[in-house]
Amino acid sequence: MLFVQFTLGSDRYLLDSTQVERMLPLTPLKALPGAPAWVAGVLDFEGASVPVIDIAARALARSSQERLSTRLALVTYPRDGEDGVTTHHRLGLVLEQATRTVTFDAASFTDAGIDTPHARYLGPLTRDEAGLLQWVRIEHLLPDDVQALLFAGSHA
Repeated sequence: MLFVQFTLGSDRYLLDSTQVERMLPLTPLKALPGAPAWVAGVLDFEGASVPVIDIAARALARSSQERLSTRLALVTYPRDGEDGVTTHHRLGLVLEQATRTVTFDAASFTDAGIDTPHARYLGPLTRDEAGLLQWVRIEHLLPDDVQALLFAGSHA
């Protein structure tokens, strides 16, 4: 499988590239007062408003550092409706040091062995010659209340 690699602090993380629609340079966003601090704002992309999450703020309680390697990933976020129908929404993710893709066999990932109920998005681990990498599961990134806030009135 192909993954986009990024960092949080000194640790390396992965996103499944099939969920990444496009990688963009970091651009100014419209703030969303009243949203959680890790909601970076809204991006105007091709005439549509796209909510953006700052992954460093979500995971580490600090804003991403604005560097040349900081990117905005447009991803497909699946949201399960009360009617059992899954809709897909565009979501932006601010990622630090998101400058490379890597390939890993899905079978190489193992459970982290730690229950993280407030960080369900942290998935299984794999390793390479430089150490451990963790798969970030986009589908578990947003709590239900934040999904309702960010995708209110939007259509897939």
